Amino acid sequence: MAIYTLPELPYDYAALEPVINPQIIELHHDKHHAAYVKGANDTLEQLEEARDKDQWGSINGLEKNLAFHLSGHILHSIYWNNMNSPKDGGGGEPLAADGVGDLADAITESFGSFAKFKAQLTKASATTQGSGWGVLAYEPISGRLIVEQVYDHQGNVGQGSVPVLVFDAWEHAFYLQYKNQKVDFIEAMWQVVNWQDVSKRYHAAKASVPLISF
Repeated sequence: MAIYTLPELPYDYAALEPVINPQIIELHHDKHHAAYVKGANDTLEQLEEARDKDQWGSINGLEKNLAFHLSGHILHSIYWNNMNSPKDGGGGEPLAADGVGDLADAITESFGSFAKFKAQLTKASATTQGSGWGVLAYEPISGRLIVEQVYDHQGNVGQGSVPVLVFDAWEHAFYLQYKNQKVDFIEAMWQVVNWQDVSKRYHAAKASVPLISF
């Protein structure tokens, strides 16, 4: 039985034009994301087989594969909902008048200003080594927002941090439209950020009680 399933897009393929064209959305969701879902489920089956046979020669590779595919599935699931068409309220910056004042205040407190936060996440996304993501995450021990880089779905992530806004910087996310101009794609992404969704994820993460104490 499949554990993970591909979520439906919250909009049609053309909803994010002109920032992201329909062909990219279709391929990205229906092919790339679907492959991560299948990969996670296949790896779970292989781990079950290893447990049943008590054969652990491939455990390191299996654990890395599970992290790779599961991270791909989770990050993409956040990514689709993090975006919204500009005509439906996407883009700009979080403002109190739009009901996301707490998020706006948290960004200012954590980074000094929205402009400084935008510059950091843009640069982190555009310079991720290999294939990866730029991530705004809530860090529960300090109660602050931080920017992280996720490369190859593996590293530069603070343990326990919760992603609330993710920018996909893998080539499959932009190459058909932006060619090798990753920076142009990242800059354009700010036009479709769904701050309502980011705010919802921020409040959910903030409400979680960290199990680590010092």
